[in-house]
Amino acid sequence: MIDWLVLDREIKIWIQEAGERIRHSLQNKLQISTKSNPNDLVTNVDKDTEQFFIEKIRSTYPGHRILGEEGGGDEITDVRGVIWVIDPIDGTMNFVHMHRNFTISIGVFEDGVGQLGYIYDVIHDELYSAVKGKGALFNDQPIPRLEEVSIEKAIVGMNPIWLTNNRRIEPEYLRRLVKDIRGTRSFGSAALEMGYVACGWMDAYIAMHLSPWDFAAGWVIVEELGGKATKLNGEPLSLLEKSSLFVAKPGLHQVILDNYLQNYVEKN
Repeated sequence: MIDWLVLDREIKIWIQEAGERIRHSLQNKLQISTKSNPNDLVTNVDKDTEQFFIEKIRSTYPGHRILGEEGGGDEITDVRGVIWVIDPIDGTMNFVHMHRNFTISIGVFEDGVGQLGYIYDVIHDELYSAVKGKGALFNDQPIPRLEEVSIEKAIVGMNPIWLTNNRRIEPEYLRRLVKDIRGTRSFGSAALEMGYVACGWMDAYIAMHLSPWDFAAGWVIVEELGGKATKLNGEPLSLLEKSSLFVAKPGLHQVILDNYLQNYVEKN
């Protein structure tokens, strides 16, 4: 039987070590390449950081499986057992261009259920974390459970590109929403924006096409605080596929689903 509190302490030590390695790497010139398109960046630091965690996990928990953004883990086709979902640097474009607003993101799941979640803002040395059933923390201080908020007072994170013509969503859905809420924000890191929702600094976050490593950690943390994370049509998230993402405070999630996204159809 896994002692999740022991594992929690161990992961936090590893994250601090990885963060220090990343901060030190910024003193050197980054090796930058692209993946699926010219804006899908990857650096030597992404790969080195993922390998750092893989080596720690393999040596300490050889029976666990790993789903990593840079492909250094396992091929995951089912959710049996313990799976670590790792994004070594979420917000690589921010990392390359700004040297800030990027995170290490780690979710640990058992039989498809999120048990541990970690979002580490490397530059600001800020850690959002959660252990299922034990609450969530921001820099080791308890985060209050999320409270409901009305639509007209809501701050929603989203990329402005989804308000223009695109192949993912009819922009009018989100234009209507933007007109009715208090404001929008965009920070360029899905994990970081989910951390902001967890702390109540934003009230919802919408993204159109993310991988499990983008949302796994935030999924655990937000739901531990009473929030809700689903696809944009309200269907459950999965560790086995890319999908849209809709994270919101309790109450607000259903209000937005019912009044703005009721006709949204998930696209591959």
